[in-house]
Amino acid sequence: MSKKIEMLSGSITDKILLFALPLALTGILQQLFNAADVMIVGRYSSKFAMAAVGSNTPVIGLLINLFVGISLGVNVIIARYIGQKDPDKINKATGTAVIISVSGGIFLAILGQIIARPILSLMSVPENVLPMATSYFRIYMMGMPAILLYNFESAIFRSYGDTKTPLFCLIIAGILNVFLNLFFTICLKRNADGVAIATVLSNLVSSLIMFFILLNNKTGIRIEKKCLKINGLILREILKIGVPAGIQSMLFSFSNIIIQSSINSLGADIMAASAAAFNIEIFAYFVVNSFGQAASTFIGQNHGAGQTERCKKVTRRALLLDAGFTVIISFILIVFARKILFFFNEDPDVISYGRTRILFITWFQLVNVLIEVFSGTLRGYGQSFAPAVISFFGVCGVRITWVYTVFKSHKDFYTLLTCYPISWCVTAVILTGYYFWFIKKKLCN
Repeated sequence: MSKKIEMLSGSITDKILLFALPLALTGILQQLFNAADVMIVGRYSSKFAMAAVGSNTPVIGLLINLFVGISLGVNVIIARYIGQKDPDKINKATGTAVIISVSGGIFLAILGQIIARPILSLMSVPENVLPMATSYFRIYMMGMPAILLYNFESAIFRSYGDTKTPLFCLIIAGILNVFLNLFFTICLKRNADGVAIATVLSNLVSSLIMFFILLNNKTGIRIEKKCLKINGLILREILKIGVPAGIQSMLFSFSNIIIQSSINSLGADIMAASAAAFNIEIFAYFVVNSFGQAASTFIGQNHGAGQTERCKKVTRRALLLDAGFTVIISFILIVFARKILFFFNEDPDVISYGRTRILFITWFQLVNVLIEVFSGTLRGYGQSFAPAVISFFGVCGVRITWVYTVFKSHKDFYTLLTCYPISWCVTAVILTGYYFWFIKKKLCN
């Protein structure tokens, strides 16, 4: 039976939910790869190993986010071809996407071996953490071909409304990841390097399962062997949307690297606490982001089919649904913050600092709803450049300015965390204004 969601006609609310909720669960499971790494080394190794794993998160995100953004371009372009009912272009775009992902993954794997120690030293990772952090980084980067392949394969499935298959594959890989983490940490007495190997192997399994399904898919989009090559015209269309989206994600990660460097200067306890808190608060972000991606895909198909009014309805429904589910997940994370943090590390200082970060970040996820849904909507229309520019000034600019001015004068954890809600509020106001201007002046003319 086809798992495709019919996006061009019928009801909207239930279909957005059918698309977004499995996608949110997929993101949460994917993050559990890293959460399991941090949790297991925190419980069975040391807080220094925990800090080593956590200190890698921003820089790894920076390196892969350009290609994750390009995968969003794949999503929108294939969705548009589906709306236009053009199977030839769909097949060519699918093959192009697979080649981009593997090539990009090989490039990042090589780059990671070269820059590992210099970039972590530049981030002020303490000397007692640096060797483990470097080892984790190098091993993790070796898995980039599999990681990017999975992300591009997921984008292909999302383009025609199937978010359940990526979720199924990730469940298998997630369970495997936990068992491998425990095996390497407890049985083989490894620390950060052991959990990195476990994560790479798990990602390899999920990407290969997805590839096999796409190769043999009979009811939806499939990989045609003859189309496994770069199509120049389609590549340009993908990059036109994907590169600005990737730059937007990279800007978030770049600003987080600056913040992580500041966190590193506050000591191992705060480093460990921040790593644990990040792996909890990010669950709320995946809920927020899933509805933004739903907006991109639904609008990509409907805009391709020329259904402008339906596109506007999709944006309104996505905003309302996203806000509702974000309130629920944020409330749960705040109420159970201490209990969840305890699973990562029993140190009372780590738990206290971790809860502080969760409170600062999670309370303001509703603001992020505006950013993600309007960014996703604009990408669905093919407008990827404007959200990237707005994010540059509203997120990256505000956070870097804050770190080098306010935090420089008041070097404490609370002052540093304040830059998150401030940057989100600035970005949301500007992006909301741009969206309504675009609808009134560009789309409706």
